Amino acid sequence: MDYSDDDVMVNTDSGEESLLSDNQVDSDYEFTDQDMDNASTTKRSQLSYLVLKEDDIRKHQRTDIEQVSTVLSISQVEAIVLLLHYQWNVSKVQDEWFTDEEKVRELVGILKEPVVDLNDREMNIECGICFESYPQKEVATVSCGHPYCNACWTGYITTSINDGPGCLTVKCPEPSCSAVACQDMIDKVITDKELKEKYYRYFVRSYVEASGNKIKWCPSPGCENAIDFESRSGSEHYDVSCLCSHEFCWNCGEDAHRPVDCDTVSKWIAKNTDESENTNWILANTKPCPNCKRQIEKSMGCNVMRCSICKCMFCWNCLRPFTDHKKCNKFEGDDETDINKRKRAKSSIDRYMHYYERWSSNQSSRVIAMADLKKFQSVQLKLLSLRQGTTESQLQFTVALQENCSIPREDILGMSSEFTYSDDKPRK
Repeated sequence: MDYSDDDVMVNTDSGEESLLSDNQVDSDYEFTDQDMDNASTTKRSQLSYLVLKEDDIRKHQRTDIEQVSTVLSISQVEAIVLLLHYQWNVSKVQDEWFTDEEKVRELVGILKEPVVDLNDREMNIECGICFESYPQKEVATVSCGHPYCNACWTGYITTSINDGPGCLTVKCPEPSCSAVACQDMIDKVITDKELKEKYYRYFVRSYVEASGNKIKWCPSPGCENAIDFESRSGSEHYDVSCLCSHEFCWNCGEDAHRPVDCDTVSKWIAKNTDESENTNWILANTKPCPNCKRQIEKSMGCNVMRCSICKCMFCWNCLRPFTDHKKCNKFEGDDETDINKRKRAKSSIDRYMHYYERWSSNQSSRVIAMADLKKFQSVQLKLLSLRQGTTESQLQFTVALQENCSIPREDILGMSSEFTYSDDKPRK
């Protein structure tokens, strides 16, 4: 299946610009050289996913909100409540609404008529939390009409935001009421900038997390981009690349590892943190105290050992008490089972360390390569353009070369250690 340039463009807040646009974006992304433009277009046409920045996610949210609000003839804050409840599924919202509007309103907490009518009340209204009386302008309600002062609303919603994403559908403080506090209430009573940003981060994340496996966050630390996977193209193991240059496997979320399968990578990662390797090391390099049976490592040359736990003194060679040490010169032979067990443990840990050292070395090289790439993009590219007397956009091919040569090389070398370790069985 062929994909046009638009299929891999990252939409900006305007709705008409894209990261790879030739007219309305930063010149760093312009390719004025026709040959490089054709090469870049060919590469992008093979992609089947979109990289979404936070502004792009917000744009998708606004589109869905406006559509639901227009079709159902409701306010946008009510449309948000519906979309949150139905996991941002616009079709589901419309189907359920037109099937039974009253049932949906009651289910999501958007009441058509208030339970409490404040118009018949006196000028001062009693807050249902602090039980103080306030003028109507200092009291707020949601669709149910239960009155609470602004200060109590602020404290109530602040606690909800600090508790987690559940703040997106926070209910009326009245225990028996199911009415939801819409975003207009949040904007009214929450004035703290950091707290409001936290709320809207939850709101943005709700769109990604509601998509199932269609959209995923980039797992690179500090990156706030998401990947919208449009088509698997028949590939079970698909590596994707974020704008931050981090490449990862869409299936398992680990660093890009093709052609190694996800199961092998999972076992390798577990192996690196598995307590079994500690057990193998203990069996291969320590002996038990003959008295308390604690494992002891011999770190010095003398064969006279003293257990730090029970203070027992014994011979390292024969494991007999030091008082009976003279019998150590008599050869009796170790138990064959113990000998074989130690040999197997020693062989296993030596083999593992052989591949682990190579894998770890390539991981370190990859970190250095990523740092060099970021330094080149932020500093050296500008210096090179000044030296060559050309624009930075015309030198973008050098960034692509480094991304496609240096970093994949380290990935392949690292994955080869994982694959060989899992495949390298003793052969006759």
